[in-house]
Amino acid sequence: MTIDIRRCVQGDEAALALVGQATFLETYAGALPAGDIISHCRVQHGEALYADWLAKPGYRLWVAEMEEGRAPVGYAALTPPDLPVATGEKDVELKRIYLLHRFHGTGLGARLMETALDAAAAAGFTRVLLGVFGGNARAIAFYTRQGYAEAGVRKFRVGENEYDDLVLARAL
Repeated sequence: MTIDIRRCVQGDEAALALVGQATFLETYAGALPAGDIISHCRVQHGEALYADWLAKPGYRLWVAEMEEGRAPVGYAALTPPDLPVATGEKDVELKRIYLLHRFHGTGLGARLMETALDAAAAAGFTRVLLGVFGGNARAIAFYTRQGYAEAGVRKFRVGENEYDDLVLARAL
């Protein structure tokens, strides 16, 4: 099976929304209340949000697609930092790196990460930050293997509830 990673363009918002909603649901079903998941996905993984990101300067997104049929299976997004830690002009946020569960452990997550980090370095950034749910041990382990370390904490709202997130960072 061949999977390609390419830079997103206008028109990719439906694919990004689909992968975002699917991965959020499969990751948090059973861990968060269903109403919170649905509410969060409606806004934070809606096509309108991705269309807005694709139109904004400073926002860079990549999609991982199956070569056969171009079905989207994951994506990564770099954005200006929006985290409760001190940041500077050489910082960028890895806002999302999502991958359908069946592709975990295949090296595709690392390929998406490498794509985003290479682009960040080429753009002159020197540090990448991200937020991750404090209870998502699998994601935290992945980020640790990628060289990230804790840089702070934040409260993250999903639906009607707030959850503890870790803010992680790594130098480029």
